[in-house]
Amino acid sequence: MTENLIKPRDLDWHPQPVAKDYRSTHLRAPAHARLHYAPTATEMTGPAFGHAMLGEYDDDLIVNYAAAGQSAIGPRIIVHGTLRDEDGRPVPGKLIEVWQANAGGRYRHKKDDYTAPLDENFAGCGRCITGTDGAYSFRTILPGAYPWPNGGNDWRPAHIHFSVFGDGFAQRLITQMYFEGDPHIALCPIVQSIPDAAAIDRLVARLDMTKTVPMDIRAYRFDIVLRGRSATPFENAMEGT
Repeated sequence: MTENLIKPRDLDWHPQPVAKDYRSTHLRAPAHARLHYAPTATEMTGPAFGHAMLGEYDDDLIVNYAAAGQSAIGPRIIVHGTLRDEDGRPVPGKLIEVWQANAGGRYRHKKDDYTAPLDENFAGCGRCITGTDGAYSFRTILPGAYPWPNGGNDWRPAHIHFSVFGDGFAQRLITQMYFEGDPHIALCPIVQSIPDAAAIDRLVARLDMTKTVPMDIRAYRFDIVLRGRSATPFENAMEGT
């Protein structure tokens, strides 16, 4: 498909570069007009990610960092969905990386000083590759909400970060997935930097009882669409095509 046949990205659908109540955007948002340049061959062709690069438990955050016989603490969930293009066609063989806070709302990061305890059996990161039908799935625990120093009393909703890679490292889109029913969604300045309520709704995963395993683990569905009217809002959409 040639570039002029690709539906143009609707920038109003994605988070705005400057949001009134999201204080850090006032300092870090681009101050000049966007520039477009032709990607180099290196950017478009490498590095590539193959199935052989994934470990046995990369798609299972419940155990991929846990000691033998142990598992992460918190409500166990499956997150699954499909990766599709603007015409609804599945996009197979693409790497999806995820990272998140633990059940108490704390990241395993040296700069995270939130008072919630770390879980020694949970690293908070994983990855999977979409199948021939564009489907992906991973197991994890439900992340907790946490405070952040934006205003007087701002809290991030429970969320999971997604990074979707194309065929080369430069082909990368980043977004966040939230959970239906979370009251913090309507209160979060980061979420509310998206100007369209329908676009925010595209970031909310739904409870999926058809994939829930009785007496074991709940499931949430989150479909990702790369472009078009039903596109998933992406945080780095302003950085390129």
